[in-house]
Amino acid sequence: MNEELVKELKGMIPWVVAAALAVGCYHGVKGYLAKRAVDASEAVVNAYTVEELEEAVGRFGGVPAGGALRLRLAKKYFDSMRYDDALKAYDELAGSAPDGFEDVPPVGRAQCLEALGRGEEALKAYEAFAEARPGSYLALTARLGAVRATALLGDKAKALEMAGELKKSVAGDELSVARVNAVEDCVKRYSAAAK
Repeated sequence: MNEELVKELKGMIPWVVAAALAVGCYHGVKGYLAKRAVDASEAVVNAYTVEELEEAVGRFGGVPAGGALRLRLAKKYFDSMRYDDALKAYDELAGSAPDGFEDVPPVGRAQCLEALGRGEEALKAYEAFAEARPGSYLALTARLGAVRATALLGDKAKALEMAGELKKSVAGDELSVARVNAVEDCVKRYSAAAK
């Protein structure tokens, strides 16, 4: 009987070792992924320069926090007047932006087109967004972008008319009226020669 028991135990040893390895690997991978998620979250908060953000996106672009890093990098490119890089970054984010930020890539893309002087494309992008997402928190931004793009295309009178209509639609919201007034003032001072 002891010989049979020993034989059974010997037969079970590989299974026990395999189970222990599987559990160990599971916890190891789980720990690694958790640490990577923490490191990515820290990078979202601590990366400021284009170089730091590029490095962080390279390291953590595939984890959930990677979307936030890619958004920050696109914005940093835009703020650094690297509009082609920002446009590419926003295009890459289309359809894969973090929850709650789905509207940022199309508006960011339109802003890049505007900054690059591609007025017709910018106008179409702004109008398409404003029409498709009228309740978005970025709808006013898109409509104001359409006003600027119209002026960029040389139709100042139409741009001012659009701003006037927009001002009527946001009457009662002081912050929105102030934003429209700022764009309206910009359009009034805009000169194609100064662009």
